[in-house]
Amino acid sequence: MHKTILVVPGDGIGQEVTREGKKILEKIAARFNHTFRYDEALIGHAAIEATGNPLPDDSLAKMRTADAILFGAVGHPQYDNDPTAKVRPEQGLLRMRKELGLYANLRPIKLFDELLDASSIKPEVLRGADILFFRELTGDVYFGERGRRDEGSTAYDTMIYSRYEVERIAHKAFQSARTRRKRVMSVDKANVLESSRLWRETVNEVAKQYPDVALEHQFVDAAAMMLIKNPLAFDVVLTGNLFGDILTDEASQIAGSMGMLASASVGDTVGLYEPIHGSAHDITGKGVANPLASILSAALLLDISLGLKAEAETVINAVAQTLKDGWRTRDIASADTPPEKVLGTAEMGEQVAKRLAP
Repeated sequence: MHKTILVVPGDGIGQEVTREGKKILEKIAARFNHTFRYDEALIGHAAIEATGNPLPDDSLAKMRTADAILFGAVGHPQYDNDPTAKVRPEQGLLRMRKELGLYANLRPIKLFDELLDASSIKPEVLRGADILFFRELTGDVYFGERGRRDEGSTAYDTMIYSRYEVERIAHKAFQSARTRRKRVMSVDKANVLESSRLWRETVNEVAKQYPDVALEHQFVDAAAMMLIKNPLAFDVVLTGNLFGDILTDEASQIAGSMGMLASASVGDTVGLYEPIHGSAHDITGKGVANPLASILSAALLLDISLGLKAEAETVINAVAQTLKDGWRTRDIASADTPPEKVLGTAEMGEQVAKRLAP
């Protein structure tokens, strides 16, 4: 197989963890006799520093022609406390999603048994948790009209959805549920938000085409509580952009750390694969970031964009074996983890890579 994979490291620890994700793809190519060609592109703060644009046209052009994209993270602390900044790293991320039509964000939340003690939730509550979030990615408050009035003293952001936007993400969620436990939970705030009422109406209509899949509705506040109280109650979760952003970060505690969670952003063309964590500039350059989310994102890339399911399972099994052998990064280490078993970014990547050798 000959494929082009675009590596977009972005900012902060994104540059460190994508290096390990790429390393794993190289190992897979060697083991299974595939040919992967790699290219790189700028986005976020790194792109602003180099070109003044958070998503240069050259980067976007490369994204459009790639077979898959391995992405890191965007963000930089210099923008966090400067609301006046006209150009921001996150603008590149939002434009990329919009331009590439990446409307469905898939976030699997699956706990490795070896990390039961790494979560702040009781092991007996967690064991067996397996959730797949479908977060709509190109609508909602992140893309609605926004601005300020009254000489800047009043600000507004518009939460907006079209029926078409809800339909297409709903179909993907129901189709996926058919391959799992045939249950969809749609999360909204239809008791107070008009956009959520449209969301619920549309999901109900789509559900009629999938009579074999059970549909349940939950308000987002109730779902947030249930996620911690009884994660086994969830199978496929369908929700909007804002609610999905918050709930999946909450769900990272099920997996023990945000450093364990991969995601896929897909539409009708190229797919983009990334860890759900941010740029984490507090640990950038220290070599301590957990690369497993990027490595598991590479597994999703192999599975979804390249159709290489056996290769993807090989990566997941290598991660599982690495954890079973006791290796940890500091975010998933417990008080009982021997110091010599706590690894840095590159060392953890190497442990997984060793288990992929032909």
